[in-house]
Amino acid sequence: MVGLGSRVCALLLSVWVVALAAPAAAQTAAPSPDSKKQKPVARQQAAKPQAAASNPRDAYAQAGVSTQSLDAITVVATKNEERAIDALAPASAITAGQIQQLQPNRLQDIFVATPGVSFQDRGDDPSTAINIRGLQDFGRVGVVVDGARQNYQRSGHNAQGSFFLDPELIGGVDIVRGPSANIYGSGAIGGVVSFRTKDIDDVLRAGERWGVDMTGSYGSNNARGLGSIFGGVRVDPTVDVFGGALYRTQGNYKDGAGTEIGNTGNDIAGGLLKLTVRPAEGHEVKIGGLFQDYNYDIGQFNRGPVLTAAQRALYQGSSVYDSNVRNSTGTLSWKYSRPDDMLFDWNISLYGNRTDNDQTKTYHNSTSGSAYCGAGNVGNNISGCVGDQRGYRLDTIGIDANNTTRFEAGDWRTAVTYGVDAFNDKVTTWDSRGNSNVTTPSGERTVSGGFVQLKNNYASWLEVIGAARFDHYELTSANTTASGSRLSPKITIGVTPLAGITPYLSYAEGYRAPSITETLIAGAHATGGGPALFTCADGRGGLFCLIPNAGLRPEVGKNKEAGLNLKFNDVFIGGDSFRGKINAFRNDIDNYIDLVASTPQVSNLGPSFGLYSKYYQYQNIPRARIDGVEVETAYDAGLWFVGVSASVLRGTNPDTGIGLASVPSRKVVTSGGLRLLDRQLTIAAQWASYAANTNLPSGYLPATSYDLVNLNVAYRPTPDMTLSFSVDNLLNNYYRPYAIPGSSSDGTSQNDVLFSSPGPGIVYKGGIKVHFGGA
Repeated sequence: MVGLGSRVCALLLSVWVVALAAPAAAQTAAPSPDSKKQKPVARQQAAKPQAAASNPRDAYAQAGVSTQSLDAITVVATKNEERAIDALAPASAITAGQIQQLQPNRLQDIFVATPGVSFQDRGDDPSTAINIRGLQDFGRVGVVVDGARQNYQRSGHNAQGSFFLDPELIGGVDIVRGPSANIYGSGAIGGVVSFRTKDIDDVLRAGERWGVDMTGSYGSNNARGLGSIFGGVRVDPTVDVFGGALYRTQGNYKDGAGTEIGNTGNDIAGGLLKLTVRPAEGHEVKIGGLFQDYNYDIGQFNRGPVLTAAQRALYQGSSVYDSNVRNSTGTLSWKYSRPDDMLFDWNISLYGNRTDNDQTKTYHNSTSGSAYCGAGNVGNNISGCVGDQRGYRLDTIGIDANNTTRFEAGDWRTAVTYGVDAFNDKVTTWDSRGNSNVTTPSGERTVSGGFVQLKNNYASWLEVIGAARFDHYELTSANTTASGSRLSPKITIGVTPLAGITPYLSYAEGYRAPSITETLIAGAHATGGGPALFTCADGRGGLFCLIPNAGLRPEVGKNKEAGLNLKFNDVFIGGDSFRGKINAFRNDIDNYIDLVASTPQVSNLGPSFGLYSKYYQYQNIPRARIDGVEVETAYDAGLWFVGVSASVLRGTNPDTGIGLASVPSRKVVTSGGLRLLDRQLTIAAQWASYAANTNLPSGYLPATSYDLVNLNVAYRPTPDMTLSFSVDNLLNNYYRPYAIPGSSSDGTSQNDVLFSSPGPGIVYKGGIKVHFGGA
């Protein structure tokens, strides 16, 4: 359960927001200032989607109604503001209205309809492990929250990279798939996901000077509760103050087969504060702070067979840990933009992020009493004894600065964007008696880069983008150093032969430096109490020996892409709209890094016990190839809407033909709904159909093929109140959304992942959102 400090923090934040907003109600009415005036066409920028607007379509979005998310503004693809539908890149956007309508419990709930995006989350761990186009782990997908990178990683039996963010804090999401966003930052050969937390424009409506949103919801399977409050005030046209807090809780859920998944309950508290100052025309300085506190138990009680010696050894090795994660992010940004200034349009951001995960062992599945330490008993050599503690900490600090200079010559419009970025990761792990500081080693890494991009538009029918990025990294530990650098190009050409139809071709390269764990991991993997199969270089015995690799070469993604953007208004009736993005790609990754086992050999037990791999090491695979097709479409007729998205991916080692384990299931998602009662009532449904990828390395258990049907109802009885009702997994299907590493159908290995991976069965949810505000 959440500790006293977290509860007090959440309570104080809630009181602060209400107290801040109350006196503002008595102040003289003043027009809501625009932080940035509309720019001329030459600047190619439009009003920001998060701004409180007065047109009916924006009002519906605030009520939780689905609208054209591809019309949302994004900067992830090119560092220039443009609508996602206009970006010559596989870009998608998720709006605050869509998030509210879905009533998500986890981040993966809001990405169901986003093509090429999947998740490898555990039910007993509330962190998020995101996969784009079959790439995940160790920073292959760049994740940023308000511009701050989220690089947390802890090695285990599941995903090798995750982050912590509650969906109630989110004001919008931008996604770019593939290395097309290489100018956005180093390492993201799979893509970039940029989260924007809520800000004052997500709460205040047109004409309001202060506002507060209060939300509460409850769900079944099992006791899912959420309470949040967000509010802010425009002190004057130059100062905004905003803040909020949330508390979320749930018990252990049951999967679609009716089995309770152990330790899937958790308690989450969080809050944020933002201060925005506009000291002069065109200048905006924002200071932000985000804090989250997660309390949960991770680990599964063994539910598999115990008939053989191997099965009994795994039974002995099942452990549970009480976990407390504190995630803190601080940001400072300075933006400058004026419509009459063609030379300068900059954004400078400084950030710091800490993820601190403290764990205490609370249970060991043992029949011999070895869970508790005493005289002559040192406990399990993987996880120690009940009461033992271990910890994982990642500190990241970084800077991102860029500027755009624009020129015009006749029908030519040119934008030159250039910038630099850098971050430093410091990993600290410790384990009082177990093995986790071996599998997740401490170390430090600094990654930096710079880029220049030339974006040319001729009239309204031609766009050419050329860019180059230089990356450099340095990695150090007590015994190892490594470094490298590279120049990565990008070229995109798009034409619009007919209004609303824009095909384009793109080639982009991305560069990912080896992570601390991939480079430094070393030592014996402990046996868990059984006999040691091998003696490693450090003199310790273990199941196998982990070998560091200071000679790891960085991965280089080389992505070829053909895309088609479709944008039409007034298609069948006045006021309707159709948006569509279709992409076909092939990403060839040179020097792909994977954990490789040595040739099996006779162990210390002798030849009669079989052959085992003695060494495991992260090594460069010469090539990996991922290709596929993605589709994202949406039609909105006002009174009704429908959309279809799909992604079909294939990933292999071209030299062996063996599939990549991280390539997700094929999926087709159909969404649609009605707006009734003068559009105050929205009824929506979503049907997602998944077909499991079966081309996997030996020893993997494929995901299940399954269908998920979700229903959402949002009713707005008054302008300031929204009632929501949802049903998730209406068919109550059992499903495992990703392949299980090193497992088999009877659960004789990696059973903690096998038993924690199924998603929840049917869930009923109801909620209410109330708005207060005034001038």
